[in-house]
Amino acid sequence: MTSQENVEYRIAHLLDRLASEDLAELGVRIEPRGAGVLIRGSVSSPECRAEVLRFAAEELAGLDWREDVTVCRPGPPDHSEELS
Repeated sequence: MTSQENVEYRIAHLLDRLASEDLAELGVRIEPRGAGVLIRGSVSSPECRAEVLRFAAEELAGLDWREDVTVCRPGPPDHSEELS
């Protein structure tokens, strides 16, 4: 198995884990970037984000990976919007 195939295999395994565990997170994208991996997307809570990053650290151990995972606010805004 080549290095690139190994990275793609590990990404697929992480995606399966994100989809199948209690987390059931499908809003995260994971892409190979050169010799590393980029994880990006949005999740529903800080706890969910922490779990995604924990899984990534476990599955991508030894690889250079970066993340851009944000927490979206599914509820209504807490203040009114000022229009000019």
